[in-house]
Amino acid sequence: RGMAARRALKAVLVDLNGTLHVEDSAVPGAQEALKRQVTSFYYHFFFCFLWQVMLRSAPVTIRFVTNTTKESKRDLVQRLTSLGFDIAENEIFTSLTAARNLLEQKQVRPLLLVDDKALPDFRGIGTDDPNAVVVGLAPEHFHYEMMNRAFRLILDGAPLIAIHKARYFKKKDGLSLGPGPFVTGLEYATDTKATVVGKPEKTFFLEALRGTDCAPEEAVMIGDDCRDDVGGAQQAGMRGILVRTGKYRPADEDKINPAPYLTCESFPEAVEHILKRML
Repeated sequence: RGMAARRALKAVLVDLNGTLHVEDSAVPGAQEALKRQVTSFYYHFFFCFLWQVMLRSAPVTIRFVTNTTKESKRDLVQRLTSLGFDIAENEIFTSLTAARNLLEQKQVRPLLLVDDKALPDFRGIGTDDPNAVVVGLAPEHFHYEMMNRAFRLILDGAPLIAIHKARYFKKKDGLSLGPGPFVTGLEYATDTKATVVGKPEKTFFLEALRGTDCAPEEAVMIGDDCRDDVGGAQQAGMRGILVRTGKYRPADEDKINPAPYLTCESFPEAVEHILKRML
């Protein structure tokens, strides 16, 4: 697919829930594939890694990018560690981080419709007398009184900020509604449009690459959400690999244009393709 004209691959972005794990269960082989990815890079780029020790720049940077709003980044790292993944907190870029950055830029006081476990990522942000509405995944808060409070704030001019607008996500007991339907309901009722900060927004992917010295054309994204992971990454100029785990549904790859660069059974197969075909 025009690989000769492409720049060399410098960064791999990896989704978390649905791609590496589903709640508290790892995708089979995912931990080994992540380790194999690193050891294979050492094998293929032995001399580059000798330089890396001195220059602190690896030939491929790995970033974990997630729309997960159910827990703070610290809790997320603990969950991943307990599943056998060796992932550092500074390798993860979340939509909660992007939302916090936006709140600080706008200097607003949010009504936070997020899971209580996500609140630590907003520590230090004032929430008294709110003049903005932030919506993440918050099943306990999606009741009439709270939604009506948000509705009235928006009518009074408060900006509506969606951490993301995912339609649904995968839990162990099946697919479940994401925040997207609730954000859309508030948009409809108030005749306004939300500012979306997470995937599939182009700015989210570009923020995730910040500090990697990597252009979008030099990156690939691996994820289970055809629109938010793959479609979003490809609109930002990256290549996207769709995996048939997590929330994937048959024929998802037909829902975006251009189609995914590649569709694989799972993360280990995607890693294998990257190592054999993209480096």
